This record gives sequence, C-alpha cells and structure tokens, in this order.
Amino acid sequence: MAKQAPQSDPVQDAPQISAPKHAAAGVPAVLHSLRMAGEQMSARRTLAVLSKVNQPDGFDCPGCAWPEPGKTHTAEFCENGAKAVAEEATERRITADFFAAHPVPELAQRSGYWLGQQGRLTEPMLLDEGSDRYVPVSWERAFEIVAEELRALDTPDGAAFYTSGRTSNEAAFAYQLFARRLGTNNLPDCSNMCHESSGSALTETLGVGKGSVSLKDLYQADLIIVAGQNPGTNHPRMLSALERAKRAGATIVSVNPLPEAGLERFKNPQNARGLAANGTKLTDLFLQIRLGGDLALFRALNQLVLAAEGGTDEAFIAEHCHGFEEFAAEAKSTDRAEVLAATGLPWEQIEELARLVLASKKIIVCWAMGLTQHRHAVPTIREVVNFLLLRGNVGRPGAGVCPVRGHSNVQGDRTMGIFERPSTAFLDALGREFDFEPPREHGLDSVDTIRGMRDGRVKVFFAMGGNFVAATPDTEVTEAAMRRCRLTVHVSTKLNRSHVVTGARALILPTLGRTDRDWTEAGAQFVSVEDSMGMVHSSRGGLRPPSDGLLSEVAIVCRLARAALGPEDPTPWEEFAVSYDAVRDRISRVVPGFEDFNEKVRRPGGFALPHGPRDSRTFPTATGKANFTVNPLTAPEVPEGRLLLQTLRSHDQYNTTIYGLDDRYRGITGGRRVVLVNPADAERLGLADGLYVDLVGEWKDGVERRAPHFRVVHYPVAPGGAAAYYPETNVLVPLDSTAEISNTPTSKAVVIRFEPDTGAPVG
Repeated sequence: MAKQAPQSDPVQDAPQISAPKHAAAGVPAVLHSLRMAGEQMSARRTLAVLSKVNQPDGFDCPGCAWPEPGKTHTAEFCENGAKAVAEEATERRITADFFAAHPVPELAQRSGYWLGQQGRLTEPMLLDEGSDRYVPVSWERAFEIVAEELRALDTPDGAAFYTSGRTSNEAAFAYQLFARRLGTNNLPDCSNMCHESSGSALTETLGVGKGSVSLKDLYQADLIIVAGQNPGTNHPRMLSALERAKRAGATIVSVNPLPEAGLERFKNPQNARGLAANGTKLTDLFLQIRLGGDLALFRALNQLVLAAEGGTDEAFIAEHCHGFEEFAAEAKSTDRAEVLAATGLPWEQIEELARLVLASKKIIVCWAMGLTQHRHAVPTIREVVNFLLLRGNVGRPGAGVCPVRGHSNVQGDRTMGIFERPSTAFLDALGREFDFEPPREHGLDSVDTIRGMRDGRVKVFFAMGGNFVAATPDTEVTEAAMRRCRLTVHVSTKLNRSHVVTGARALILPTLGRTDRDWTEAGAQFVSVEDSMGMVHSSRGGLRPPSDGLLSEVAIVCRLARAALGPEDPTPWEEFAVSYDAVRDRISRVVPGFEDFNEKVRRPGGFALPHGPRDSRTFPTATGKANFTVNPLTAPEVPEGRLLLQTLRSHDQYNTTIYGLDDRYRGITGGRRVVLVNPADAERLGLADGLYVDLVGEWKDGVERRAPHFRVVHYPVAPGGAAAYYPETNVLVPLDSTAEISNTPTSKAVVIRFEPDTGAPVG
C-alpha cells in the first residue's frame, strides 16, 4: 500500500524548548533515520535503497557533497542523508487528481514542509494563463510551449537557466550547451548563493576556485580549523573524517558564533564504541567569534606568525608567492583593539590558537556559509589563504584549503560550465567541439536574475531542480519578480514553493531522481558527480521510477533543445538523450581533466581531477604564483538596540527541503519560527524567553522587511548576534545586500530589530 501524505499543515505556534545537546549522532540518529524512512517507505524498500547509498555500485546521496572514503562502510550515509534518500525514494505520489483538488492559490498558502511531504511528481503539468489549476500536458506539448516562449523573446538574454547542485555532470553539460547554442550565458546556479565567495577568492589567490585537500590530507593534518561551519547538521559524514584525524593526532579548532553539538563530541554510529560510550571529543579549542569577525581573527593570526621567529616558510614564499611585502606590511600594522572589537574574543585565546599554529607543520582550514555570506566574504577567504601561504600550507600533504560544498555535485555543475562568467578557454573549447561561436558577454547570476525578472528583462525562467523562490533573498521581491515572467518552468522530483509562485504560464516537468533506474533505448544509463574534494565518480539508481512517464534530466534537456533550436541544429541531441556515454565523450574533449572520461568513471571510486596548487605547486593566476593580498579590516556595523542575524538550517532540513519541525541538537522541537538570542542581549533588549516578536530587517534602502511571529529562545550565541532558520527569514535579506566581488547574498549579516508580535499571517 502506498504511503499516505499528510493532509493538513502542522501547527507551529508552540515549539518546545530544552537544553542544547553536546554530542551528535549515536543511537538517536539511527532511530530517527529509520523512523523517517519508515514514514516514507516500506521496510523492504528502506533496506534496498539505503544499502546502495554512496556505494561503488550504487547511487550518490542526493544530500551533501562530502566525499566517500576509499573503503566504504556497509551503511555509508548519515542521518540527513537517510532523510534525503527517504524523501526521494518515498512511496507517496502526486497525480493529476491532486492538482485538480488543490488550486494554486490554495497551495500557495501551504507551508514548504507540507508541499514537500506530498510525494513524487508523476507527469508533466501545465498552469495556463488565467487558470488557477495545473492540468496534465504531454511532453511534446510542454517542450513546444517552452520553445514558443523562447522564440518570442527579443533576445536570448530574455531567458535565464538556473541549476540546482543535484544536477548530474552529463545533464549540466548538455544544459549549458543548450543555453549557449540558444545564445545566452544566463546560467545562474545555487553556487551564487553559497560558495561563490570561495571560488572568487581562491581563483584570484591560487588560480583554482576549488579546495586543495583530499580525505587523506585530513587524516594527515596536524591542525584542522573549522570556521563558520556546522558539519553535525550540514555535512554529518565529515564528523567521521574528523574523528579519524583526531585519533591520528590532529588538533581541531572550531570557530563559530554558536556552539555546535557535532563539533563538541561525535558518537559514531558505525562502531560499537560510538554507540555505547561518550564518543569522541572533537574540538580542542572553541573560539566563539562574533558574526563577521573571521577576517580580523585570521589577520591577527598572521600578525602573530609574522612576529614569531621562524614563523614563516621563507623558501616557499620566495619561490611560489607574489605580493608578500605589501601583505606583510599591512598585517604587521594590525590594531589589536580593532581585532578585539570585531571578534569579541579575548586576546589570550587568539594567542593560544597562534601557539597551536606555530607548533603545526600541516594545517587545513575548512569553512562554509559562515564565511561566505558576508559583505567582506571574499577578503575574509583571501586572508585565510594568506594564513596558509605564510607557513607553506598549500601543496603539501596534510595541508590546504577546504571549502566544504553543500549540494551533491554543486561543484561538478560549475566544472561542466554552469557559470554566468565562463572562461575564454572553456568557451573556445566548447565552440571548437560543436562548431559554433558561443556568446561571450557575461550573463546573469542568481541575484541579477531576480533583478532582471523584476525589471522585465528576463521573461522566461527555467530551473533545473532546486527551489529558487525559497532559496533566494528578499522573498517578497523575488516572488513579485517571478510573477512578472511570461513562463516559469521547473524540472523537479517533488513539489515545492517555486511551483506555486509562477509566471503567467508555468510548467512542472517531473524527472528521475538519483535513486531511480534510468533505462533508454541504448540500455541502462548512469550519471556522474564531482564531490567537494574534486573526485568524480558514477551514480546509478536501482528503484523503479514513480511512473512510466518520467524522463531523465538529460532527456528533458535534449528534447527541449531540439524543440527550441529546430531540426537544423547539428548537435546530436537525440543521441545524447539515449546514450550518456556520447555526452561524456564530448565532455572529455572540452573540459580539462576529463580525458578518457568514459573509461575513468567506470573505475571503482572514480578519479581525481587535476589541481595545480595541490599536485605540483603551480598556480594558474594572473601572476603565475600564489598571491598574497591586502585585505583591510572591516566588521558589520550594528546600531544600538539592534542585533546581527544569521540565517541557518535546523537539523531536520537540507537547504530549503524541510524533513521535519525539530532541531534535536539545539533542543527545539515542534516548530521553526524561533529566534536564538544571547541571554545578556535579551535582558538588555527586554526579550523574555518565550516572548513572541516580529523580526524587522533594517538596511540603507529604508524598506521594512518583516518576518512575523517568532518565539524568542535564550541561547548561547555570541553576544551581539542572533540566529533563525531559513527560508523563513530570507524575507529579511535585502536583494542588494551582497558580498563584494561574488554578489552572494549577505545572509549571515542582517541587522534586525524586534517588535511586538503583530499577529500577521506567517506564510
């Protein structure tokens, strides 16, 4: 019997609060995983699908991009991975009857959690102009509708082609090829909203916009600094790697405005020791930094390293680096008072970390959104690179930069050309392979796409996966912009908020998921993904698809391309749609590192992409060397009576997908509309624990942005800061408040004030 979806939205008015936890995983994680899987699937299906997650002959987890170890466990998944798999492999189904019973205005009043719980989409659906209900449409008619709208544009730049990180390498390559054959570089993606700052800083300083370390490096490190990242919720399998590093002798330092259970202690459910005992203490030194203070911290560390006798690797700097003198002069002039004000840390604690640094030969710095979503995010990451270059910690085993990516294959999509600012070399190679002249003008990223829709320049929005409306900033502006489009199209496995905030016409195109078997006329197909550390491997699902009418992402792109570009386009779209080997052959001739792609991807474990800084200490930068940079100290300014808000995930969500209403590690159950406030700040502002308030954003444009009905929770966040879950608080993030250079929304630096709860609807 098919699993039944919930028919009503759960009430979130009274979340229950208990003390935060101080350890992650263990027996509760196992039980919670099995319970949530059981809600979506039968026991037999659960066993069949979970046994194939992240296995060499199975499928890549649709959750995070953390790499697999060389030798996988029988259960090579984490709690949140199990939730992600259960949501995709669910036995719940959405058919035409569901849409007939639920008009779009009604669905728009539902929570994202409720929408996601309804199950897998099973057939293409059309919302026609003037209608209030989606109705079934054939694949042929759906593609023709998109083609008609594209042909009606004054310019190809009137369309934007968004990509979620779960898209496979093969689908992403075909997708960007289609957009560029059409004539546009409007290829925004989810990287624009998360690690764009990392890519910008690393490309400038090291020449490669990716991390330089492997799992093996983590196991060999002397010191691992985890800054602005919560692996216990966002990348739980990373905890196993940190545990192994710790047992090999590594010291672990965590730098974060909130204490996080996963970095305190890890109870590894893969072994008896982790299940039965207290687990492994991971963090040796916790620096509870103020929001936005990381640049000042690394600047202070650099000053202390420069002042220490023998603190720098002079030979490495002389041979491989550029700009050292200018950087060193600036770092030496660092004002201690500025550092203390920006970080909120005692100087003695910074000195303690500096002593650990000077005692370590191999250092890795890991980071995530806590560093990338600030106005000064790119300078902050450049300063992290300065810190590593000082002691030669790039291109050395056990050392390097480790930006920890979110979505599975978000890094691979960028490698495949999903980028609004492609390199000349990539476009040249693409043009040679397919005998055309690709567009050279830079396209629109995610923020600029919203501006383009808002201003009427972008009329067709096409999304390959994801939940654009819920993932992006300034929710009211974004939704109004989306509604100005002529056509919005979403290739999806499940229902989400973006399907009910539409253009004049809208299409939902259901697709195969990672867990689904993919058969074509040419036989069984598989796809490939790239993990957060540059390893490429295959992924093949084994479940029968939710309906016989589903198409793969590759097939959807190729059939749409043929409809839009016409029979005269020489690209062999039909061949690509049925043989992914044919797509990989073309990738092998366009993308460096993918030579002999079809042969290498069939090897157990896949293959590593080349990385000059890591492999040979060669730096493909403008100077031909690793670049030291000068990054003036800066910190967010917060007026009196206000706090600086960071948006974050609960433990029961992954990006915009909400699995449940609990945040077990933070002691919050049954609700998501909570704001975490330091008790001292709460007393100063008159915010009693349990008080309900509206959060009101403040920015220089003077526009009031309000998130209503949030319960105040006294919580040990760093003074001056607050925290609340997204997407509920994305409404507070101004569209034009973005990071310098990368244009990433500043979701970790929102100035807010608190007002009495107005009783306004809580969309």
